[in-house]
Amino acid sequence: MGTLRFHLLGLANIETHKRNSSNAFIQKIVNLARILKTNGHTVYFYGVEGSDVPCDTFIPVSTQAVLRQTYGDYDRTTSFVNYNPQDFAHQYFNRNAIQAILENKQEEDILLCPIGLCHKPIADAVNLLTIEPGIGYEGVFSAYHVFESYAWMHYIYGRDKIENGVWYDAVIPNYYDPEEFPFQPVKQDYLLYFGRIISRKGVQLASEVAKATGNQLYVVGNGTLDNPAESLSLGSEKHIHYHPAVGPEERAVLLGNAKAVLMPTYYIEPFGSVALEAQLCGTPIITTDWGAFPETVLHGVTGYRCRVFEEFCWAVNHAQQIKPENCREFVVNNYSLDRIGKMYEEYFQRISHLHHKGFYQPNEERTELDWLKRYY
Repeated sequence: MGTLRFHLLGLANIETHKRNSSNAFIQKIVNLARILKTNGHTVYFYGVEGSDVPCDTFIPVSTQAVLRQTYGDYDRTTSFVNYNPQDFAHQYFNRNAIQAILENKQEEDILLCPIGLCHKPIADAVNLLTIEPGIGYEGVFSAYHVFESYAWMHYIYGRDKIENGVWYDAVIPNYYDPEEFPFQPVKQDYLLYFGRIISRKGVQLASEVAKATGNQLYVVGNGTLDNPAESLSLGSEKHIHYHPAVGPEERAVLLGNAKAVLMPTYYIEPFGSVALEAQLCGTPIITTDWGAFPETVLHGVTGYRCRVFEEFCWAVNHAQQIKPENCREFVVNNYSLDRIGKMYEEYFQRISHLHHKGFYQPNEERTELDWLKRYY
């Protein structure tokens, strides 16, 4: 196994820092950098001033002043981050990142583009082997793809009419540090909805289920309870307690103390990190039965997957049948940084062989083929 050199791109519209815990892209970027460094690789990170990512060299390619000029001052705990590849912040970021990568790159380096099309101008300009390392979005552009779930890989293949498998694609799920989500076996008397407050995430259904089962519902995340654009009018509901997006410590406390987390996402969920974070804390998760959830929620063991309203209500009323230790064990065994780090190492080493014999590269050092193994 050789050591590799990576150029890892951050976000252009916000600094890449763990305290911005409501942004799934940020969490994935920071943890991916941790995996790369744990495996002994060299990492150049390109991000906005104020970012904090494990790396050998941090190259600030944008500033807080640029963010203010583009987006003004806004409350990050209630507002959504803007992803517009044509705005000034993205153009400024891309221009400086291109120049910096050209100055630092070597021939067999790998470029990692975590947010798809926003990073495409950089990839086009620097001419490196480019990987999108955690695809849970639709704007796919590169030749090499790591998808968050099999559900999302097959969705993209179907959308793009890809009928044959692609050898150098892979499915590697999202990854978590168990120490950031302490196990909490004793629960308090509330249900939790945690995420963007939009209709397609199912917040209205979560409210209806909580009300029908006589439960208090904590709604935590970016957005507002009353939003005509989302057809939401929940502000007057007495059983709902709203809180804007929180930092990582409070996030873990809220997830750990809930007796169940409701995640009735309407759309095909590419992954849904809250489901894994809740289970790490020992909290059962109640979801819909499509997208990544059949891969991440063991029905009747770590939570319930539902199709109609009465099933959601039954799941809430029987959430205590789910053993908290089963929830945590499942995620630690299959989604921890240590476990997923082995999957990324296998993938990146395979990709690095493209500089040599590619598909037919021998590997006399192999002693196992466990990278796709699942543990229950």
